[in-house]
Amino acid sequence: MTPQTLVGDVFVGLGVLLIGIAAVGLLRLPDVYNRANAVAKAASLGLVSVLLGVVVLAPSGTAVVVLLVAAALQLFTVPIAGYAIGEAAWLSRAPLVPGTHRDRPDGGGGTGA
Repeated sequence: MTPQTLVGDVFVGLGVLLIGIAAVGLLRLPDVYNRANAVAKAASLGLVSVLLGVVVLAPSGTAVVVLLVAAALQLFTVPIAGYAIGEAAWLSRAPLVPGTHRDRPDGGGGTGA
């Protein structure tokens, strides 16, 4: 096993582990806000880790460019999508877990729309 293969396998394994953690969080966390947060963070980092592992394992010029662009787009779009899901849940009055701390005493938030 070459060092390149080892590094690539570690990145892919770490990515698969993070995606698995996101799946467990999606099933086990108590409300939509916690679930959206877990999936947005763990799944996006997991996918980027898998893509970097593939870049290390198959370093052709075209593959490197395509996979790095895909990783960059993932890192830019997933946080925005996670925020949009949380905002939509808030505006639709999705219930919070009873012990959730609110920033405003009236429970308000969102965009005010």
